[in-house]
Amino acid sequence: MKPTDFAAQISRYLGIYLPGQSGGSINTVRSYRDTFSLLLRYCQEEQKLPPEKLTLERIDHHLIEQFLLWLENERNCCAATRNNRLAAIHAFYRYLQIEMPHLLARCQEILAIPYKKTQKKVMSYLTLDSIKVLLAQPDIRVASGRRDLAMLSLLYDTGARVQELVDLKIGDVRLSSPAVIRLTGKGNKSRLVPIMAPTENLLRRYLDEHDKNHSVHGGYPLFVNRAGKKLTRAGVTYILDKYLSQAKSANLVSLPETLSPHCLRHSKAMHLLQSGVNLVYIRDLLGHADVSTTEVYARADEHLKRKALEQAYPSPTPISDIVSWQKDNDLLDWLKNLGK
Repeated sequence: MKPTDFAAQISRYLGIYLPGQSGGSINTVRSYRDTFSLLLRYCQEEQKLPPEKLTLERIDHHLIEQFLLWLENERNCCAATRNNRLAAIHAFYRYLQIEMPHLLARCQEILAIPYKKTQKKVMSYLTLDSIKVLLAQPDIRVASGRRDLAMLSLLYDTGARVQELVDLKIGDVRLSSPAVIRLTGKGNKSRLVPIMAPTENLLRRYLDEHDKNHSVHGGYPLFVNRAGKKLTRAGVTYILDKYLSQAKSANLVSLPETLSPHCLRHSKAMHLLQSGVNLVYIRDLLGHADVSTTEVYARADEHLKRKALEQAYPSPTPISDIVSWQKDNDLLDWLKNLGK
């Protein structure tokens, strides 16, 4: 059976263009692949269009809009998930309008489908005291506790994304002065991030304990589970949840009900900002493409906003002693007689 034009183009896009020419990460490729798997399922179950008969001519903006409604109504996807799926479809049709210019009008109709407005979540981050309490939870008398302490300290110290952390290899760590770590983030872009002396010591002891050296084990994962395999994002979240529960039981500081690894990234950025570190340096540490992305931390810090306003200039509002109405006897007498 000859493949349809849709099958040929989507195979080339996901298999060659996205990971190769576009430089999309493994996670990006997987996310886009999942989107089109859902689209194929929708077409087969709801539109009675089996994958082997699905062509580019059959896919128009009406079908995509119905697919998005199906995601929300039948699969109970939130607006953010719906927008992520639409972003993957938009990316494919931006590619397609170059590859198949005779479908340019159809592509642009699909590209014109708008994203849904979503409510922006309040950025959550921990105080420095909360971070200290959290990092005090691992039991360093056992190997797993020493691994967890090194891992969580590195996650906070570098402001790494959780995927960047689990993808770390032993060869990405340089402990010679100045100690740095190479993180590979979105778009397979790498950056060197300095690590502070306490975290450096933890990593050095962790590597020495497992007799891992760069020359022999450079390509091995830095953090592994009990089976010796690379930790997953879910594994890191599980470990963090465990220590959050322990820290909450100690009741030493106020802690949130739930805690994601990304919250440690937010916390690091906020602590640097509150310490007076320039946004440009924070941008480079976090691996943001533009400083405007990093400015979200400045907008989220109410303490810095108040401090900046108070230091701007003296308030022109006059300060005067206002007598409470409860002490005004004439007014009280008048109010008492009002209902008589």
